[in-house]
Amino acid sequence: MKDLTITSIIKVYTFDELNKAEQDLMTSAMEATTRSYAPYSKFSVGAAALLANGIVVTGTNQENAAYPSGLCAERTTLFYANSQYPDQPVLTLAIAARTEKDFIDLPIPPCGACRQVILETEKRYKQPIRILLYGKKEIYEVKSICDLLPLSFDASAMKE
Repeated sequence: MKDLTITSIIKVYTFDELNKAEQDLMTSAMEATTRSYAPYSKFSVGAAALLANGIVVTGTNQENAAYPSGLCAERTTLFYANSQYPDQPVLTLAIAARTEKDFIDLPIPPCGACRQVILETEKRYKQPIRILLYGKKEIYEVKSICDLLPLSFDASAMKE
């Protein structure tokens, strides 16, 4: 038997430590939370994707009384970006979340389904997607979804 050690490096910033373009992208994600449809959880999530052509697209979580029928902000954003700009890789994905009262203090990571969609988007464009996760106290920077989804499943697992 042997151990397999997996290491991820996640940088931690404050909002003021981000450059202007990063602040603008994060602000777009934060603003997107106001368009969330979250009548059940009261937990609004917004995402903003910076595409290679400089366009920013946003999305929000959309809930449904039949919970599995809803969709997370990360997936609505990436699916929109991929459908409207299929030739444009996503360079950075910013994600922000808030309750009815305020934004959360510490960043929340994407759920498992969103991680898998981010992975597929990275594989589609053959490049990592930088992820910025917002919290009032600190922001996490993740260089690739592989840092949040080690030992991931992708199409290469189905090849002979």
